[in-house]
Amino acid sequence: MLDFHRPRRVALAVALACSGTASAEAAERGESDAPMLGDIVVSDSKIQPVPAALLLTPARLRQMRAATSDTASLLRDIPGVELQAGGGVSSLPVIHGLADDRHRIKLDGMDLISTCPNHMNPPLSYIDPSQVGSLTVHSALPPVSAGGDSIGSTIIVKSRPPRFAAARDVLLNTGEFGAYYRSNGGAFGGNLAATLASDQLSVGYQAAYAESDNYRAGQAFKTTRETGRAGHRLALDEVGSSAYRTASHVLGLALRNENHLIDLKFGWQNVPEQLYPNQRMDMTDNRQQRVNLQYQGQFAWGSLEARAYRESVRHKMDFGTDKRFWYGTATGGPTAAFATPCSPIGVNCAAGMPMESESSNLGASVHAAIDLSPQDLLRVGVDQQRYRLDDGWPPSGAGMWPGTFWNINNGQRDRLGAFAEWEGRLNARWTTLLGVRYERVRMDAGVVQGYSTASGATGNQYADANAFNARKHVRTDHNWEMTALARHVPNRAVDLDFGFAHKVRSPNLYERYTWSTWSMAAVMNNFAGDGNGYLGNLDLKPEKAWTLSATLDWHADDRSWALTATPYYTRVSDYIDALRCTSGASCTPANATSSNSFVVLQYANQAARLVGVDLSGHAPLAATALGSFAVKGKLGYTNGRNRDTGDSLYNIMPLNARVSLTHTLGGWDNAVELVTVKRKDKVADARNEIRTPGYSLVNLRASHTWKDVRVDFGIDNVFDKFHVQPLGGAYLGQGTTMSINAVPWGIGLPGMGRSLYAGFSVKL
Repeated sequence: MLDFHRPRRVALAVALACSGTASAEAAERGESDAPMLGDIVVSDSKIQPVPAALLLTPARLRQMRAATSDTASLLRDIPGVELQAGGGVSSLPVIHGLADDRHRIKLDGMDLISTCPNHMNPPLSYIDPSQVGSLTVHSALPPVSAGGDSIGSTIIVKSRPPRFAAARDVLLNTGEFGAYYRSNGGAFGGNLAATLASDQLSVGYQAAYAESDNYRAGQAFKTTRETGRAGHRLALDEVGSSAYRTASHVLGLALRNENHLIDLKFGWQNVPEQLYPNQRMDMTDNRQQRVNLQYQGQFAWGSLEARAYRESVRHKMDFGTDKRFWYGTATGGPTAAFATPCSPIGVNCAAGMPMESESSNLGASVHAAIDLSPQDLLRVGVDQQRYRLDDGWPPSGAGMWPGTFWNINNGQRDRLGAFAEWEGRLNARWTTLLGVRYERVRMDAGVVQGYSTASGATGNQYADANAFNARKHVRTDHNWEMTALARHVPNRAVDLDFGFAHKVRSPNLYERYTWSTWSMAAVMNNFAGDGNGYLGNLDLKPEKAWTLSATLDWHADDRSWALTATPYYTRVSDYIDALRCTSGASCTPANATSSNSFVVLQYANQAARLVGVDLSGHAPLAATALGSFAVKGKLGYTNGRNRDTGDSLYNIMPLNARVSLTHTLGGWDNAVELVTVKRKDKVADARNEIRTPGYSLVNLRASHTWKDVRVDFGIDNVFDKFHVQPLGGAYLGQGTTMSINAVPWGIGLPGMGRSLYAGFSVKL
């Protein structure tokens, strides 16, 4: 039998993912051998790993599935994690002021890359919440074995592990199905899973579907109600372009023999519609296919893991129906219309602008954990990735013809990395970890062209393309990383983790190779959600971050109560920020000085620093005949600044807190939650980032679990409070958005109003 229950000096997430039948079944029941920190598990092993990873329990994952279709939102209870708004299933984690590609996000061991100039298909969007088996975050100081090509955190998502029959000559035939409904937007969906397995062979299938119409804000934020899509009028409180439909499937085949496991997974996803309220374009089709082959083996000397995967993506964008019409003005905002009125009102008068991206992603890795002694562990590994991208915009008329606009042509980004990491227990009170990692990142792109190759083409396309094509495009970065971490346990009530990390990230293809200064093309290259246009920079250097952090964990012996504090300080050289562009069609004096409009910016290396603190904890309140009551919560503060310009960094979450009063009785698990966020005054002036008011929200949830049936229901935003999301960017959800200032500036993206939800799951 595959014995992965042997104590290991690895994160608990890895132990869960590698577990055999007993641990898989325990995970299904929400059981864990690790000590609890509220709903977060601190990883446990023979010598406590440094730093401890934070893992959401299967029980907590099940609680959240009925309330969200966005896998990234499952992270919201983890200290330091916030969310940058995007499509309904594609928000981006923001951790300690860093977001998107600055984190390493691994899905079943694969390094996935967003194939979109607006990053509408981030890695976490490729797995439905119902398919998540474990979700782990190394937030402050990721070890080099879990890092690479990032300056922030590491997020490790694993689908449910394969299940096997408990004994020979026994056939395991099991399954699960569930469904949910949410009132705001009329969201609904369902999921199913089935497994047929012997003690050595397992075949599994998972499927999920999610759909929603536009959601409603807590109050009207527009003054007029104009015709939108056929037969539908956008209400004054309706957030345009927030609808979505998505379907995903995973077929798995696993084989185990004694201490060896081979796991083969085929995944495919189809997103026929995911509209974006803070982007000028909408996702009109996204199809991903992936195959992932993994081997895991346990030996007398340690463990070995090898993986090979291939992913292909075909991605399309255009204007959804909400962005082809005129809708009037915004309450309290600029008086200009969202777009030039159509004539007659309600007629589809905005020309389409198709944008198509296609990518191929090949990867492989070999990692080993070698037991040098009972006190010493050596981890070594090699990672390889080959990524290819074509991003072209077919002709559609009105200045966008006769040829294809090649935003990125034959983009190439290849990584080859290797690491070595030693972890040792010096004595009963001290554990240390030292690691070093090297990565070679080679990037290239082919020649480009605008819609027209004529010298008088709109937006100086001809001159910009020629200037780009005349330069050498190959760039090779040699990146070195290191970590030095320690854990000190002075007594049974206190754990202290502290250390230093140096991390490096090379630019992505869109930061380095997008080339057009034409404002219409520039605004289509935006993964910030702020409505501005962005221009790449061939001369970008890799970002280099130095982080100091410590975590004080004060707790009871049985962890019935705990209080954790994590201060951190990060200093970044060659931070890739954005400055007003200085040369090109849209780089005018007005663009340079504007403080109340959308602008065109260019990526540029700057110096930056981020400082902050995470606080979290939980404690019991009372155990009575009416049930057990407890309190838990988290508080986060981050301050980010550009050290060259003195400007604030973009998309920094203001001071915020989340506190819950929980109640359990028999099969009942209930909570009332308060979320409060301070007013956002510190904004990135270079981007004309929008200030947002503070707010407080109240959420309710309840669930009841029987042996094989679970029912969840709740109310989010109980009092229908209107609020603007601090990390939501600009509202661009309706009206024609092609021209840079076709929509009024200064309107932030509203959050969701009151939503009632209910869901169930049944195990077969």
